[in-house]
Amino acid sequence: MSRTDLILVLGDQLSHGLSALDATAPERAVVLMAEVAEEADYVWHHKKKLAFVFSAMRHFAEELRTAGWEVRYRKLEDKDNKGSLAKEVAALLETGGFARVLMTEAGELRVNRAFEEAGKSWPVPLEVLADNRFLASHEEFRSWAEGRKQLRMEYFYREMRRKTGLLMQGDTPEGGQWNFDAENRKPAKADLFMPRPPQTEPDAITQEVLEMVERERGGHFGALTPFWFAVERSGALEALEDFAREALPRFGDYQDAMLTGEPFLYHSVLAQYINIGLLEPLEVCRRVERAYYEGHAPLNAVEGFIRQIIGWREYMRGIYWLNPEGYTEQNFLGANRDLPAFYWTGDTDMACMKAAIGQTMQEAYAHHIQRLMVTGNFAMLAGIEPKQVHEWYLAVYADAYEWVEAPNVIGMSQFADGGFLGSKPYAASGNYINKMSDYCGGCRYSVSKKTGEGACPFNALYWDFLARNESKLKGNPRLGQMYATWARMSEDTQRAYRDSAAAFLERL
Repeated sequence: MSRTDLILVLGDQLSHGLSALDATAPERAVVLMAEVAEEADYVWHHKKKLAFVFSAMRHFAEELRTAGWEVRYRKLEDKDNKGSLAKEVAALLETGGFARVLMTEAGELRVNRAFEEAGKSWPVPLEVLADNRFLASHEEFRSWAEGRKQLRMEYFYREMRRKTGLLMQGDTPEGGQWNFDAENRKPAKADLFMPRPPQTEPDAITQEVLEMVERERGGHFGALTPFWFAVERSGALEALEDFAREALPRFGDYQDAMLTGEPFLYHSVLAQYINIGLLEPLEVCRRVERAYYEGHAPLNAVEGFIRQIIGWREYMRGIYWLNPEGYTEQNFLGANRDLPAFYWTGDTDMACMKAAIGQTMQEAYAHHIQRLMVTGNFAMLAGIEPKQVHEWYLAVYADAYEWVEAPNVIGMSQFADGGFLGSKPYAASGNYINKMSDYCGGCRYSVSKKTGEGACPFNALYWDFLARNESKLKGNPRLGQMYATWARMSEDTQRAYRDSAAAFLERL
């Protein structure tokens, strides 16, 4: 039988059950995979992220060959690399013999649009298949969202619980309630035992990739070594088992906590494996659910983790594709300050920012509270242009792809969509960071000092943020108490906050 199907497998589609692979058979298809500059460089990707994706791609290509597929693989450093995925497809089509191009829908609008345009000039049709690795289809999410004045994740999450049966007893949620988040806000102490994610030793393929990334993209952000990510499904499964066994029992209690020198605490560090396709979201949730029914992990930990996967992750994708046109350009609060240089260097005296950015530089990882309530909170309070903040997050984290990152940053972190996604801005002063971390104890700034020289910048920036955005935010019912507090302050106190914020921002 002649090979008439050309299957394009993207770098974040490393799943053997991918819809494009399921739509044909090895004996009649050629698989194309390519590392291209267009994808490597459209933002200043962390070197560890590049190495992770390229090494995982090369390992997956070998697995496909072992399974009987013919794979044409283009490395980034190949002399005849065309520089873009669409051009690689066009070049292979020129060899003749193909009747169609098959691909699973890309996660990002940018990539889908590029193929939609390029496919018009190809001699054979392009067939784009739905991504079967998500629980909710685009149509299902649109149907859920239709007619709702507000799109709140909690209600969507309940639908996903019913659909999957996870932590359900018939129509009733396990434990009699849907959400145990109120139990998941404990600050951690440094004397707790902290498990570490399993460390994978780079093999020959990964070592080759590391050398290539250093040679070809050595000027990119972040540290390349030590490199310990798993790059095959087997290693990702080991990481899942390790999390379920070692960290899950305390994940719920301390999922919002932050500690100096402890980048991972009890977090799973599995998002990059799920988002690239090495792990399936439902299999991850089933494994975690089993830990609860076996008595190994409490309900608040298991429910909290499952909510992040079938609730928040699926909800982010739904929001992204519901109104993708221009979403990353939104700027409801009119923020226009440039992203400070220390986001790329970690060179700041704010201990919380230095810790979050420092570990991001080293690990291509920070957990959700560090992203939302430290680096994201600061950017919003300081009035940083949302698109610049979005591009930073997209670049620096190994698990970041636009479909999940943009709604998290534009919608939740920066409130740039005006409340389409979240019910209020996630703004906080230094008190929140002091409560949930040990960062403030070693900081040059005093969290107890509200204004003036040596005061924690978050304190003045918080009130300045509310004051300068009063016309847009005062009507938000969840901010009513804070605006009432601001109104009760004396003019001198208000002026002190505004002047302190202005002096700090001037130094940026």
